[in-house]
Amino acid sequence: MLNNEITPLGKVLRKTGIDELPQLVNIIKGQMSFVGPRPLTDADIKRLEWNDSYHENRWSVRPGIVGLAQLTPVCHKKMSWFYDQLYIKSHTLWLDFKILTAAALIPFVGKQMVKNWIHGKR
Repeated sequence: MLNNEITPLGKVLRKTGIDELPQLVNIIKGQMSFVGPRPLTDADIKRLEWNDSYHENRWSVRPGIVGLAQLTPVCHKKMSWFYDQLYIKSHTLWLDFKILTAAALIPFVGKQMVKNWIHGKR
């Protein structure tokens, strides 16, 4: 960001998802997975009010670069929570494969098209 505006290069990096590549180091270190609920900062956890015992199970799985919540068309804390919980309860290699396949398409067709495809929109 420059003067609170996203630069043209930043827009391209964000749209294609290339800005996520440095997180591969965290995967190599064993701190993250390719698939799982997104890691959150302490400030995010406090802002979302997910710092109580009700929300503890979200931390029971390793965070990932991409998760179900990132592939949904709605960005809201309740929806993120729902999809994180759905992932934790339904976690299989097949689900991980589907999420990774959808995420792999993002650089080629864009996030919005993948989100629409996942949710049956044209």
